[in-house]
Amino acid sequence: MKKTYYLFNPGVLERKDNTLKFTPVAEEGELCSIGAQSRYLPVEDIAEFYVFGSLRANSALFNFLGQKDIAVHFFDYYENYTGSFMPRGGLLSGRMLLAQTSHYQDKKKRMVIARKFIEGAAYNMVKNLQYYNRRGKDMEDIIKLIDNLCQRIPQTLTVEELMGIEGQIRQYYYAAFNLIINDYDMDGRSKQPPRNEVNALISFGNMVCYTLCLRAIHQTQLNPTISYLHQPGERRYSLALDLAEIFKPIIVDRVIFKVLNKKEIQQKHFDRKLNKCLLNTAGKKIFVKALEDRLQETIQHRSLKRQVSYRHLIKLECYKLVKHLLAMEEYKPFKMYW
Repeated sequence: MKKTYYLFNPGVLERKDNTLKFTPVAEEGELCSIGAQSRYLPVEDIAEFYVFGSLRANSALFNFLGQKDIAVHFFDYYENYTGSFMPRGGLLSGRMLLAQTSHYQDKKKRMVIARKFIEGAAYNMVKNLQYYNRRGKDMEDIIKLIDNLCQRIPQTLTVEELMGIEGQIRQYYYAAFNLIINDYDMDGRSKQPPRNEVNALISFGNMVCYTLCLRAIHQTQLNPTISYLHQPGERRYSLALDLAEIFKPIIVDRVIFKVLNKKEIQQKHFDRKLNKCLLNTAGKKIFVKALEDRLQETIQHRSLKRQVSYRHLIKLECYKLVKHLLAMEEYKPFKMYW
């Protein structure tokens, strides 16, 4: 199975025949004198790169990566996603593009899909709360509040109304984090920048989930810029935002609960500057390892009757959306059933 590689330190990435060589460099651009051992990475072993430090590379390298179907995702110092290098799409389809556009332009068809995304996201949030409710955390009141809001989803007539309900659901859901997580207070959701440890993990994890969805979309005939829940806009792949809503509770949130309650990530793994709280390099390494472990876990898929990894579930979700858009099968969002 191909692996995802996370590059946290500044470095030089170059091609060496059918191998990639990564050499760490100091911030000022000089080669590091300590711990600067180059890493040789077999191309056949690589699915994609996540780059959190500065990276020096040339066009020949990216040509090579494109040929080998290897994506590269870039993040800035504050862990914000800034862009991706994607291999040329080999699955482009005019029929698919027309179907996507038609479902966006038809308000009724768009609302059908948008409701499905929120329905799936809310269901998975509730499943998380039920899991901890069975383990002695009192979630009953919050679950009822979310269930009441979910009953309003089928009656929504506009995306704005639907997003308003989604915002309320997520507000109640995040309020439960203080009950689930030991030793940390979330103190409400804060972004750009996150102001505490829990928010730092949510922001970082959600950005990784977004890129996972983007990569899965790229491997299908879907166009990532045409979306149904989030408004399509300039310079963003909004369909990845749509799909991420379903998988953030399943993948990101469950990992956050685990690494904090098991004390795998502690106060020493965060950097605090002014009003910002961000994972430091050591914290990122621990968190992405936990995320990768989660993505490699498998479940028995009810329809396919075989074991499927969480990572592959995202790709399967794309295929389900394709079938819906082509009028082959009604789209049903993935919902946890365990």
